[in-house]
Amino acid sequence: MLAFIFSGELAEWTIAVDLLSITVVTHRHGFDSRTRRYIEPRQKRELLSGQLTRTAEAERTRHLHYRLSLCELQQEIHMVCHNCQIQAKRFGKDRKGNQRFRCNTCRKTFQSPKDKPLGSMYLPIDKALMCLHLLVEGMSVRSIQRITGVHRDTVLDLLVRVGEKCEQLLDEKIRKVKVKDIQLDEIWAYVEMKEKTKNRKGKGDDDQLGDAYTFVAFERESKLILAWHLGRRTSRDTVLFVEKIFAAVDGTEGRIQVSTDGFAAYPDAIAYSLGTRADYAQLIKIYGAPEPDEHRYSPSHVIEAIPQIVFGNPDPDKICTSHVERQNLNIRMAMRRFTRLTNAFSKKWENLKAALALYFAYYNFCRIHSTIRCTPAMEAGITKSVWSLKDLLIAATQI
Repeated sequence: MLAFIFSGELAEWTIAVDLLSITVVTHRHGFDSRTRRYIEPRQKRELLSGQLTRTAEAERTRHLHYRLSLCELQQEIHMVCHNCQIQAKRFGKDRKGNQRFRCNTCRKTFQSPKDKPLGSMYLPIDKALMCLHLLVEGMSVRSIQRITGVHRDTVLDLLVRVGEKCEQLLDEKIRKVKVKDIQLDEIWAYVEMKEKTKNRKGKGDDDQLGDAYTFVAFERESKLILAWHLGRRTSRDTVLFVEKIFAAVDGTEGRIQVSTDGFAAYPDAIAYSLGTRADYAQLIKIYGAPEPDEHRYSPSHVIEAIPQIVFGNPDPDKICTSHVERQNLNIRMAMRRFTRLTNAFSKKWENLKAALALYFAYYNFCRIHSTIRCTPAMEAGITKSVWSLKDLLIAATQI
């Protein structure tokens, strides 16, 4: 945040420069924020002597906030030289139209400091937003390159940078969330090669290759992705995942109904992290034998689903995993790297993790859910409005 002071004929203004806009605040008692005119000297004396009513005084001292773009400022901005700490003067503009300043003492020229949401990347912000939007809508990296003209390596660099920030944003925002009914599930993908090929090539010790399972915690009422974790389908990663759920609901009160499938690692992990608050049940699904001519990617038919109470007092009518399984379909359709039988699979573990973080942040804060008619973050009370992808990028880069 940068503070400047500039003067006009009638007022002295203090401005705070934010990332993409400027907030102008007036502090003069002589300015009438309702009529946007200045009070006569006699009225100023009355104000100082307390003769005006309390309502009129509050009206005249009320702060006036405006959102102004940098190019709309007509007043003279006073910049201070960072070497001499004295006022600098305007010194023309660069080829992009940005105002430059020069110190009269050391004769150095400079521009006003600017926040860079993309760090050292030179990619224009509108191109970056377009690439991110196409990524969360299920387009592949090379397709984005053909449409936008941005090189695929730049797209992946942008994905990793923004994805890491989105992961931090989710960790910061999704805290003390009140939940009543959550469903847990895992969705399978792989990095570079499948587990069978990985073992055949003698790379079984590399945890960054092979099968990659995304654990998802879905809140049934608010449709919020409460927590997620990328790892292996092991007891250790299951405990890490449930610990993230505990961190999201820590500080709240009330019982939480938890529903999962029959994965054997869930009972111990939930008992360890949520045992004092959870009413836990599993939905055990019985699958039929595959047909002889059935392809390997065709799922077998579910012939029976048996609800089984593990501990606590869950509501039998709400023992269900259908909502989180439907969310798994959203994940597969919104990220190209989850599409089966293509070469769009992830080649690096960090790229897959960044893509998941970007999608979950976009889903929670930007995407309007058709059932609740707002974003899940709004329904959960985390935000008060729908975020644009630009708002998400700004919030993520300020973490």
